[in-house]
Amino acid sequence: QVQLVESGGGLVQAGGSLRLSCAASGIVFSINAMGWYRQAPGKQRELVARISSGGTTRYADPVKGRFTISRDNAGNTLYLQMNSLKPEDTAVYYCQIGGSYYSSSSRADFGSWGQGTQVTVSS
Repeated sequence: QVQLVESGGGLVQAGGSLRLSCAASGIVFSINAMGWYRQAPGKQRELVARISSGGTTRYADPVKGRFTISRDNAGNTLYLQMNSLKPEDTAVYYCQIGGSYYSSSSRADFGSWGQGTQVTVSS
């Protein structure tokens, strides 16, 4: 079965950096598009960044220029480098695999999802 395990979340001050990792198993990693999504308290889950099987990337407007999504196909791992963090970035961050690179869906039935990792940015 597909398993996605996020790590790297934690507490950071505004302006700081954090790197999230997502280890995948039970799926052919290299042929699948993947993404990072986040859900803040009282908000719906939203797209943060998406990466195609070939490495093409796209980002939500609030994180453009600050976050970088990347993948290591040999290691079956997805990354999210977060720089210049803001308090409004505080959320649970989820790793996702599968579906179209071009999809804007954040539904639970869109591919497979990890358990999430908490990112808290203080002022």
